[in-house]
Amino acid sequence: MRDVMPALKRWWEASTPVGMGTVVATWRSAPRQAGAAMLVGPDGEAVGSVSGGCVEGAVYELATAVTADGVPVLQRYGVSDEDAFAVGLTCGGIIDVFVERVDRASFPQLGDVIADVEAGRPVAVCTLIEHPDPTRVGARLVVRAPAGEAATAGTSGTMGSARFDHAVADDALGLLESGRTETLVYGPDGERRGEGARVFVSSFAPRPRMIVFGAIDFASALAKMGSFLGYRVTVCDARPVFATRSRFPDADEVVVSWPHEYLAAQADEGLIDSRTVIAVLTHDPKFDVPVLEVALRLPNVAYIGAMGSRRTSDDRVARLREAGLTDAELSRLSAPIGLDLGARTPEETAVSIAAEIISLRWGGAGERLSETVGAIHH
Repeated sequence: MRDVMPALKRWWEASTPVGMGTVVATWRSAPRQAGAAMLVGPDGEAVGSVSGGCVEGAVYELATAVTADGVPVLQRYGVSDEDAFAVGLTCGGIIDVFVERVDRASFPQLGDVIADVEAGRPVAVCTLIEHPDPTRVGARLVVRAPAGEAATAGTSGTMGSARFDHAVADDALGLLESGRTETLVYGPDGERRGEGARVFVSSFAPRPRMIVFGAIDFASALAKMGSFLGYRVTVCDARPVFATRSRFPDADEVVVSWPHEYLAAQADEGLIDSRTVIAVLTHDPKFDVPVLEVALRLPNVAYIGAMGSRRTSDDRVARLREAGLTDAELSRLSAPIGLDLGARTPEETAVSIAAEIISLRWGGAGERLSETVGAIHH
């Protein structure tokens, strides 16, 4: 929806109904990703695309009809082997498109959602696109991430019940944290192990950052893990012979720079935020002490960890104290890095680090669930 937002905002503010088709699921070589949208305005103007031209005509006609009667439709488009003239995707992919009428009555929160997106505030729009009760299709829940450590997530709208709202809000926060847009499946009242109801969660947030300092084999494994978890991964090292794209194919960027200089510059440009995780894997004081001085003085990051033995960690803390860091600043450092999983290999160590990051993000205790009681999700 982001690419059609200016036109959508203009029509919504004018109280003009608009037909909107949104790609909510894709299979195989679909031309557009989930979240791609197309609008049909009151004067017949088409804005945006759901397939790069393959099924736009069919979606246009469907959006026109939905705008008139107000009944949302979930439509699947693919390739028909039996009918060569059927509307479908020539690329061989399959897409689900949810077509709905959007106006002030059907989407009263849209103005606030657009304001959030324009201001760079993370927000997720959750839409019920399939349900055994067709009258509930189109229900919407807007989820906003907590504004601070003591804050709770904010929601507006409803899926139809408190149970359903809680389940969707909880899952939407996870998708929002990683900047992912997906369709989720539930039971009719939000049962996590059920089926029959589908909710499309459109996340308006950039991927969180993972910055890994130290171009070593452990960094390669952590970059792969970070990418898998939805982070935009940067690997930084001052040594160009090690910091190469070929050694870190899973990283989004590989930077040759002194770590402390790079981190300070990124912070000055406003590119470090409360979702950023920082992993210092060099375990070399000439690299890790200066970068940790910068990192531990940043006002708000999600995680700061540093690799090394207990002896190395103690020596590093002593050096940081000599550099003037306070106990409060040092308390933010996770060192030795990771949870105690008994990890040995770079890949196992990456799992250990990721486990600690996830645990701190969601308030997990890092215990075996089989030895605990009560709710699994905090």
